[in-house]
Order: sequence, then structure tokens, then C-alpha cells
Amino acid sequence: MMEREEIFSKVLRAGRRTYFFDVRATKADDYYLTITESKKFTNDDGSFHYKKHKIYIYKEDFSEFKDILAEMTDYIIEKKGNEVISERHQKDFKKSYEVENTEVSSTNGDSHKSAESFTDVDFDDI
Repeated sequence: MMEREEIFSKVLRAGRRTYFFDVRATKADDYYLTITESKKFTNDDGSFHYKKHKIYIYKEDFSEFKDILAEMTDYIIEKKGNEVISERHQKDFKKSYEVENTEVSSTNGDSHKSAESFTDVDFDDI
């Protein structure tokens, strides 16, 4: 399907992901919605590329789509609240081994972790 001209657009930037909401027109000049997720990936050489996923939502599906989306998002908020549970999503998040390594290095000047700190592993986020 060839992409049609954008009629109305909104963008949501969310970290490495960007969501594009675009109203487009069919050949018969009716409107439909595309939602595109674009995620940035960095290659080993420092260059980057994007992976995109797109869904098309047509007017005949709007009501049910909106109802189910609201039901799903309400369910998640009801069960887990608005707070992001995983601290990995925080901008200042450092992996526990990075923090331990920094602490070990700063306390004894040794850049290697001891076997004792290596065995202190927390599996709560797995």
C-alpha cells in the first residue's frame, strides 16, 4: 500500500522511541490513522539506524480500538499505578555492577571486583 499524504500529525518522543500519529487519506478521500513506532539503534561503529513498525487503523475500527485501548491502559494503571516500576527506565540509572565497581575502585584503588561483591547478585528484575 502506497503511503498517502499526511492530513494531520502528532509526534510523541519517548527516549529511544518516537511515536508518529498520522491522519491520512484513502484514494476515495476518506481518513484513516497510522501509528508508527520508530526506535533508534546504535551500531558498534557509532552510526545508527531506525527500525519502524506501523499499524493502520480505519474508521470502522475506531470505536472498538479506542474502547480496548482505554480498557488496557486503565487496567495497567489500576494494577500497577502510574510509576515506572523498573528503575532501568530512569535517566540516572546505573547497573548495580557499575555502582559496585565504582565503590570498590574508590575504596581500595583496585579496579577489579572482589569475588565477594560478584556473588552479591539481586534477581528481582529478571
